[in-house]
Amino acid sequence: MNSLHNKCTHESFRKGIKYFPAFPLSYAPWCPACRQLEPTWESFAKESERLGIAVGKVDVTQEPGLSGRFFVTTLPTIYHANDGVFRRYRGSRTLEDLQGYILERKWEAVEPVAGWKSPSSIMMHGMAGLFHFSGWIRQIHNYLTGTLGVHVWISYAVFILATLLIGLLLGLVLVLISDCLCPAKSKHRAETPEEAISKENAENAALEQPDEAARLSADEAADVRDLSDGEDAANSSADESEEDLALGKESGGEETEDLSEQPLAESETESTVRQRKSQGAEKEL
Repeated sequence: MNSLHNKCTHESFRKGIKYFPAFPLSYAPWCPACRQLEPTWESFAKESERLGIAVGKVDVTQEPGLSGRFFVTTLPTIYHANDGVFRRYRGSRTLEDLQGYILERKWEAVEPVAGWKSPSSIMMHGMAGLFHFSGWIRQIHNYLTGTLGVHVWISYAVFILATLLIGLLLGLVLVLISDCLCPAKSKHRAETPEEAISKENAENAALEQPDEAARLSADEAADVRDLSDGEDAANSSADESEEDLALGKESGGEETEDLSEQPLAESETESTVRQRKSQGAEKEL
């Protein structure tokens, strides 16, 4: 069995670590704890043939894809792989403990990594692609600023514009896909016979409404005229009755005056007769 203690790449992960027992170590050249573990790890790698296991090292600065696949958040990080099942090693980092972990099969008592967090899962495969893409962007940035001498802010502007354009293109693609999968329903569709009949009835009713309104208004106007004529007739009859009453009062007053004048005339004639009688009697005396 070949030892992988020199370096482990994404290709060697797919061909080696995934199918037979392996011990990959994730490290970075600038990590002090990784440098401290390096001699022990080299000695452990030399015993890999005797232990029947492949020992590998993953430089996260050169293999961002594997860093994302193992979801490395601390350095150094050690995993044990066997038959595609991965377990996180959290024991002591001495040579004896590393060898005892394999020889005594202590890894069987360790709980495997959850299915969706496993480096061989689809989820972590996508995470590996994301980390690999970020490493590719960093290489382009270093090429623009280092090799071509482009200013840092200009490089940032290039990436911002590229991000906007990619977003617009992806949005357009999503809109096209959604239109193809779920096409919009046509607003104009053939009317059913029932709908046509109901529509025709509604139109006829709408045409009849103005005629009915005109008839109602004419009837109301006629009623108003009748009411006004009745009121005028009533007013005229009331005026006539008032005039008759006034005339009656005047005629009654004249009659009373005539009646009052007749007794006065009779009293005057009686007084003249008495005066004349008295005067005749005086002459006889």
